Amino acid sequence: MDGLSFDLIALQLFAGLALGAIYVLFAIGLSLIFGMLTVVNFAHGAFYMVGAYVGVYILMLGGNFWICLIGVPLAVGLLGLVVERFLIRPLYGRGIDYPLLLTFGLSYVMVELVRIAFGKTGIPFDTPEILQGAVNIGVGYFPLYRLFVIGAAAVVLLALWLFLEKTSFGLIIRAGARDPQIVRVLGVNVAQVWLIVFGIGTAIAGFAGLLAAPLQGVIPEMGGTILAEAFVVTVVGGMGSIGGAVLAGLLVGVVVSMTSLFAPEMGKVSIFALMAIVLIVRPQGFFGRAGLMS
Repeated sequence: MDGLSFDLIALQLFAGLALGAIYVLFAIGLSLIFGMLTVVNFAHGAFYMVGAYVGVYILMLGGNFWICLIGVPLAVGLLGLVVERFLIRPLYGRGIDYPLLLTFGLSYVMVELVRIAFGKTGIPFDTPEILQGAVNIGVGYFPLYRLFVIGAAAVVLLALWLFLEKTSFGLIIRAGARDPQIVRVLGVNVAQVWLIVFGIGTAIAGFAGLLAAPLQGVIPEMGGTILAEAFVVTVVGGMGSIGGAVLAGLLVGVVVSMTSLFAPEMGKVSIFALMAIVLIVRPQGFFGRAGLMS
Protein backbone atom coordinates (compact mmCIF):
# COMPACT_ATOMS: atom_id res chain seq x y z
CA MET A 1 0.00 0.00 0.00
CA ASP A 2 2.83 2.44 0.88
CA GLY A 3 4.21 2.11 -2.64
CA LEU A 4 0.98 3.13 -4.28
CA SER A 5 0.95 6.74 -5.40
CA PHE A 6 -2.00 8.92 -6.30
CA ASP A 7 -0.82 8.93 -9.93
CA LEU A 8 -0.80 5.13 -10.08
CA ILE A 9 -4.31 4.93 -8.62
CA ALA A 10 -5.52 7.60 -11.07
CA LEU A 11 -4.04 5.71 -14.02
CA GLN A 12 -5.71 2.53 -12.82
CA LEU A 13 -8.98 4.43 -12.59
CA PHE A 14 -8.65 5.47 -16.24
CA ALA A 15 -7.87 1.85 -17.14
CA GLY A 16 -11.11 0.91 -15.39
CA LEU A 17 -13.03 3.46 -17.44
CA ALA A 18 -11.62 1.98 -20.65
CA LEU A 19 -12.66 -1.51 -19.55
CA GLY A 20 -16.01 -0.13 -18.43
CA ALA A 21 -16.52 1.46 -21.86
CA ILE A 22 -16.42 -2.03 -23.43
CA TYR A 23 -18.85 -3.32 -20.82
CA VAL A 24 -21.16 -0.37 -21.46
CA LEU A 25 -21.28 -0.87 -25.23
CA PHE A 26 -21.93 -4.57 -24.83
CA ALA A 27 -24.52 -4.18 -22.07
CA ILE A 28 -26.58 -1.40 -23.67
CA GLY A 29 -27.24 -3.72 -26.61
CA LEU A 30 -28.45 -6.39 -24.20
CA SER A 31 -30.58 -3.88 -22.31
CA LEU A 32 -32.03 -2.35 -25.47
CA ILE A 33 -33.08 -5.76 -26.81
CA PHE A 34 -34.47 -6.96 -23.49
CA GLY A 35 -36.23 -3.70 -22.73
CA MET A 36 -38.02 -3.63 -26.07
CA LEU A 37 -38.38 -7.28 -27.10
CA THR A 38 -38.20 -9.00 -23.68
CA VAL A 39 -35.65 -11.33 -25.25
CA VAL A 40 -32.70 -12.50 -23.17
CA ASN A 41 -30.18 -12.68 -26.00
CA PHE A 42 -27.66 -15.37 -25.11
CA ALA A 43 -26.13 -14.98 -28.58
CA HIS A 44 -25.05 -11.41 -27.77
CA GLY A 45 -21.54 -12.59 -26.93
CA ALA A 46 -21.35 -14.38 -30.28
CA PHE A 47 -22.27 -11.14 -32.10
CA TYR A 48 -19.50 -9.43 -30.11
CA MET A 49 -17.07 -12.12 -31.25
CA VAL A 50 -18.27 -11.92 -34.86
CA GLY A 51 -17.61 -8.17 -34.78
CA ALA A 52 -13.96 -8.83 -33.99
CA TYR A 53 -13.67 -11.45 -36.75
CA VAL A 54 -15.38 -9.23 -39.30
CA GLY A 55 -12.69 -6.68 -38.46
CA VAL A 56 -10.02 -9.32 -39.03
CA TYR A 57 -11.60 -10.22 -42.38
CA ILE A 58 -11.74 -6.59 -43.51
CA LEU A 59 -8.05 -6.21 -42.67
CA MET A 60 -7.28 -9.41 -44.60
CA LEU A 61 -9.00 -7.88 -47.62
CA GLY A 62 -6.68 -4.89 -47.43
CA GLY A 63 -8.88 -2.53 -45.44
CA ASN A 64 -7.85 -0.54 -42.40
CA PHE A 65 -9.13 -0.01 -38.88
CA TRP A 66 -11.13 3.07 -39.86
CA ILE A 67 -13.02 1.09 -42.49
CA CYS A 68 -13.65 -1.53 -39.81
CA LEU A 69 -15.28 1.08 -37.58
CA ILE A 70 -17.97 1.51 -40.22
CA GLY A 71 -18.06 -1.93 -41.81
CA VAL A 72 -18.22 -4.01 -38.63
CA PRO A 73 -21.41 -2.56 -37.08
CA LEU A 74 -23.09 -2.58 -40.50
CA ALA A 75 -22.22 -6.23 -41.12
CA VAL A 76 -23.06 -7.45 -37.61
CA GLY A 77 -26.23 -5.35 -37.53
CA LEU A 78 -27.31 -6.91 -40.83
CA LEU A 79 -26.67 -10.37 -39.37
CA GLY A 80 -28.79 -9.36 -36.38
CA LEU A 81 -31.64 -8.33 -38.69
CA VAL A 82 -31.56 -11.75 -40.38
CA VAL A 83 -31.50 -13.58 -37.04
CA GLU A 84 -34.43 -11.59 -35.65
CA ARG A 85 -36.55 -11.86 -38.78
CA PHE A 86 -36.16 -15.56 -39.50
CA LEU A 87 -35.25 -17.18 -36.16
CA ILE A 88 -36.50 -15.11 -33.23
CA ARG A 89 -39.68 -13.53 -34.62
CA PRO A 90 -41.56 -16.84 -35.01
CA LEU A 91 -41.05 -17.42 -31.27
CA TYR A 92 -42.67 -14.22 -30.02
CA GLY A 93 -45.65 -14.91 -27.80
CA ARG A 94 -44.46 -18.39 -26.80
CA GLY A 95 -42.82 -17.31 -23.56
CA ILE A 96 -39.41 -15.94 -22.67
CA ASP A 97 -37.80 -19.40 -22.58
CA TYR A 98 -38.07 -20.10 -26.31
CA PRO A 99 -35.97 -17.15 -27.59
CA LEU A 100 -33.54 -17.72 -24.72
CA LEU A 101 -32.96 -21.35 -25.71
CA LEU A 102 -32.74 -20.47 -29.39
CA THR A 103 -30.13 -17.75 -28.86
CA PHE A 104 -28.23 -20.04 -26.49
CA GLY A 105 -27.97 -22.67 -29.22
CA LEU A 106 -27.30 -20.07 -31.89
CA SER A 107 -24.28 -18.80 -29.96
CA TYR A 108 -22.68 -22.25 -30.15
CA VAL A 109 -23.42 -22.51 -33.87
CA MET A 110 -21.84 -19.10 -34.53
CA VAL A 111 -18.72 -19.98 -32.52
CA GLU A 112 -18.30 -23.28 -34.38
CA LEU A 113 -18.75 -21.59 -37.77
CA VAL A 114 -16.04 -19.08 -36.88
CA ARG A 115 -13.73 -21.91 -35.78
CA ILE A 116 -14.26 -23.60 -39.15
CA ALA A 117 -13.63 -20.37 -41.08
CA PHE A 118 -10.70 -18.92 -39.09
CA GLY A 119 -9.35 -21.79 -36.99
CA LYS A 120 -9.42 -22.51 -33.28
CA THR A 121 -6.34 -20.51 -32.34
CA GLY A 122 -6.38 -16.82 -31.54
CA ILE A 123 -5.56 -14.12 -34.06
CA PRO A 124 -3.60 -11.01 -33.03
CA PHE A 125 -5.22 -7.69 -33.85
CA ASP A 126 -2.71 -4.86 -34.02
CA THR A 127 -3.51 -1.46 -32.62
CA PRO A 128 -3.76 1.11 -35.44
CA GLU A 129 -0.41 2.84 -35.87
CA ILE A 130 -1.86 6.29 -35.25
CA LEU A 131 -3.31 5.11 -31.91
CA GLN A 132 -0.17 3.39 -30.65
CA GLY A 133 1.90 4.77 -27.80
CA ALA A 134 0.85 6.74 -24.75
CA VAL A 135 -0.01 10.34 -23.92
CA ASN A 136 0.43 12.35 -20.76
CA ILE A 137 -2.96 12.85 -19.06
CA GLY A 138 -1.60 14.82 -16.12
CA VAL A 139 -1.13 11.91 -13.73
CA GLY A 140 1.15 9.93 -16.00
CA TYR A 141 1.28 8.33 -19.43
CA PHE A 142 -1.80 6.41 -20.51
CA PRO A 143 -2.22 4.25 -23.65
CA LEU A 144 -3.69 6.35 -26.45
CA TYR A 145 -5.82 3.49 -27.75
CA ARG A 146 -7.59 3.11 -24.40
CA LEU A 147 -8.46 6.80 -24.49
CA PHE A 148 -9.81 6.25 -27.98
CA VAL A 149 -12.00 3.40 -26.68
CA ILE A 150 -13.45 5.71 -24.00
CA GLY A 151 -14.09 8.41 -26.59
CA ALA A 152 -15.62 6.01 -29.11
CA ALA A 153 -17.99 4.64 -26.47
CA ALA A 154 -19.00 8.19 -25.53
CA VAL A 155 -19.76 9.01 -29.19
CA VAL A 156 -21.91 5.87 -29.57
CA LEU A 157 -23.79 6.64 -26.36
CA LEU A 158 -24.43 10.21 -27.45
CA ALA A 159 -25.65 9.07 -30.87
CA LEU A 160 -27.93 6.47 -29.29
CA TRP A 161 -29.33 9.04 -26.83
CA LEU A 162 -30.03 11.52 -29.62
CA PHE A 163 -31.70 8.77 -31.66
CA LEU A 164 -33.93 7.62 -28.81
CA GLU A 165 -34.76 11.05 -27.39
CA LYS A 166 -34.85 13.37 -30.41
CA THR A 167 -36.33 11.31 -33.24
CA SER A 168 -39.88 10.12 -33.86
CA PHE A 169 -38.67 6.55 -34.27
CA GLY A 170 -36.88 6.80 -30.94
CA LEU A 171 -40.14 7.92 -29.38
CA ILE A 172 -41.85 4.83 -30.80
CA ILE A 173 -39.11 2.61 -29.36
CA ARG A 174 -39.46 4.14 -25.90
CA ALA A 175 -43.24 3.91 -26.05
CA GLY A 176 -43.07 0.32 -27.26
CA ALA A 177 -40.77 -0.63 -24.40
CA ARG A 178 -43.43 0.59 -21.95
CA ASP A 179 -46.56 -0.71 -23.66
CA PRO A 180 -46.32 -2.51 -27.03
CA GLN A 181 -50.10 -2.97 -27.18
CA ILE A 182 -50.75 0.78 -27.15
CA VAL A 183 -48.22 1.24 -29.96
CA ARG A 184 -50.03 -1.39 -32.03
CA VAL A 185 -53.35 0.38 -31.44
CA LEU A 186 -51.81 3.56 -32.83
CA GLY A 187 -51.08 1.74 -36.07
CA VAL A 188 -47.33 1.29 -35.65
CA ASN A 189 -45.74 -1.80 -37.19
CA VAL A 190 -44.27 -3.20 -33.98
CA ALA A 191 -42.58 -6.09 -35.79
CA GLN A 192 -40.55 -3.61 -37.85
CA VAL A 193 -39.60 -1.68 -34.71
CA TRP A 194 -38.43 -4.85 -32.99
CA LEU A 195 -36.42 -5.80 -36.08
CA ILE A 196 -34.57 -2.48 -36.08
CA VAL A 197 -34.00 -2.54 -32.32
CA PHE A 198 -32.45 -6.00 -32.53
CA GLY A 199 -30.26 -4.87 -35.41
CA ILE A 200 -29.07 -1.81 -33.47
CA GLY A 201 -28.34 -3.88 -30.37
CA THR A 202 -26.29 -6.44 -32.25
CA ALA A 203 -24.48 -3.75 -34.27
CA ILE A 204 -23.32 -2.11 -31.03
CA ALA A 205 -22.18 -5.52 -29.73
CA GLY A 206 -20.12 -6.05 -32.89
CA PHE A 207 -18.63 -2.57 -32.53
CA ALA A 208 -17.65 -3.39 -28.94
CA GLY A 209 -15.97 -6.60 -30.14
CA LEU A 210 -13.94 -4.62 -32.67
CA LEU A 211 -12.81 -2.11 -30.04
CA ALA A 212 -11.82 -4.94 -27.68
CA ALA A 213 -9.84 -6.83 -30.32
CA PRO A 214 -6.56 -4.83 -30.03
CA LEU A 215 -6.79 -5.08 -26.23
CA GLN A 216 -7.27 -8.83 -25.86
CA GLY A 217 -6.76 -10.45 -29.25
CA VAL A 218 -9.39 -12.34 -31.23
CA ILE A 219 -10.49 -15.88 -30.33
CA PRO A 220 -13.73 -17.75 -31.01
CA GLU A 221 -14.53 -17.96 -27.28
CA MET A 222 -14.07 -14.25 -26.56
CA GLY A 223 -17.82 -13.62 -26.33
CA GLY A 224 -18.46 -16.15 -23.58
CA THR A 225 -16.61 -14.41 -20.77
CA ILE A 226 -17.91 -10.94 -21.47
CA LEU A 227 -21.47 -12.28 -21.78
CA ALA A 228 -21.42 -13.46 -18.16
CA GLU A 229 -19.91 -10.18 -17.02
CA ALA A 230 -22.36 -8.12 -19.08
CA PHE A 231 -25.31 -9.93 -17.52
CA VAL A 232 -23.94 -8.78 -14.18
CA VAL A 233 -23.86 -5.24 -15.57
CA THR A 234 -27.46 -5.42 -16.76
CA VAL A 235 -28.65 -6.87 -13.46
CA VAL A 236 -26.78 -4.26 -11.42
CA GLY A 237 -28.02 -1.44 -13.66
CA GLY A 238 -31.58 -2.77 -13.83
CA MET A 239 -32.88 -5.15 -16.48
CA GLY A 240 -33.83 -3.24 -19.62
CA SER A 241 -32.46 0.10 -18.39
CA ILE A 242 -29.99 1.72 -20.78
CA GLY A 243 -29.01 4.38 -18.25
CA GLY A 244 -28.48 1.67 -15.68
CA ALA A 245 -26.29 -0.28 -18.11
CA VAL A 246 -24.09 2.79 -18.64
CA LEU A 247 -23.64 3.50 -14.92
CA ALA A 248 -23.18 -0.15 -13.97
CA GLY A 249 -20.78 -0.82 -16.86
CA LEU A 250 -18.46 2.00 -15.84
CA LEU A 251 -18.74 1.02 -12.17
CA VAL A 252 -17.93 -2.62 -12.89
CA GLY A 253 -14.94 -1.64 -15.02
CA VAL A 254 -13.56 0.61 -12.28
CA VAL A 255 -14.19 -2.00 -9.57
CA VAL A 256 -12.38 -4.71 -11.56
CA SER A 257 -9.48 -2.40 -12.34
CA MET A 258 -9.03 -1.11 -8.79
CA THR A 259 -9.42 -4.58 -7.28
CA SER A 260 -6.80 -5.90 -9.69
CA LEU A 261 -4.41 -3.22 -8.43
CA PHE A 262 -4.73 -4.20 -4.78
CA ALA A 263 -5.59 -7.91 -5.13
CA PRO A 264 -5.04 -9.14 -8.72
CA GLU A 265 -6.43 -12.61 -8.04
CA MET A 266 -9.75 -11.07 -6.93
CA GLY A 267 -10.30 -8.95 -10.06
CA LYS A 268 -13.01 -11.06 -11.72
CA VAL A 269 -14.52 -12.17 -8.41
CA SER A 270 -15.16 -8.53 -7.52
CA ILE A 271 -17.74 -8.31 -10.34
CA PHE A 272 -19.98 -10.87 -8.71
CA ALA A 273 -19.33 -9.51 -5.23
CA LEU A 274 -20.55 -6.11 -6.45
CA MET A 275 -23.66 -7.73 -7.93
CA ALA A 276 -24.43 -9.50 -4.65
CA ILE A 277 -24.11 -6.27 -2.66
CA VAL A 278 -26.32 -4.31 -5.06
CA LEU A 279 -29.00 -7.02 -5.15
CA ILE A 280 -29.10 -7.17 -1.37
CA VAL A 281 -29.53 -3.41 -1.07
CA ARG A 282 -31.66 -2.86 -4.19
CA PRO A 283 -32.92 -6.11 -5.77
CA GLN A 284 -34.18 -4.39 -8.96
CA GLY A 285 -30.79 -2.80 -9.68
CA PHE A 286 -29.93 0.89 -9.94
CA PHE A 287 -32.65 1.93 -12.38
CA GLY A 288 -34.87 -1.13 -12.53
CA ARG A 289 -38.46 -0.99 -11.38
CA ALA A 290 -39.45 -3.07 -8.36
CA GLY A 291 -41.31 -6.20 -9.38
CA LEU A 292 -40.65 -5.66 -13.09
CA MET A 293 -37.99 -6.93 -15.44
CA SER A 294 -38.07 -3.84 -17.65
